[in-house]
Amino acid sequence: MKRAVVLAAAIALLAGSQAFAQTVTVSPGTTVVVEPQQRQVIKQYVVKERVAPVRVEKRIVVGEQLPAGVELRPVPPSWGPRLVKYRYIYSDDHIYLVEPSDRKVIEVIE
Repeated sequence: MKRAVVLAAAIALLAGSQAFAQTVTVSPGTTVVVEPQQRQVIKQYVVKERVAPVRVEKRIVVGEQLPAGVELRPVPPSWGPRLVKYRYIYSDDHIYLVEPSDRKVIEVIE
């Protein structure tokens, strides 16, 4: 019984930490942390600037490459200095951060 309680507490603790910030591993040794406040800034930017959504034929998945025909937008400086080296697209009411060198999706901002 104690094991179940300890396991449940560990799961709750891990789930709770996801609410504070999300860490994304881009490549071995490289991680991107997108804080909740930063996520809000990104969402507000897309709304304020009326970013036109991009239509992508297949489902967009973290870790997969975007097709060559999908135009990547530069990340504005207001999103934070750690993100400006990436690109993004806006599609299906989601913002996708993309590693420009290989066009792989590294993060979804909902």
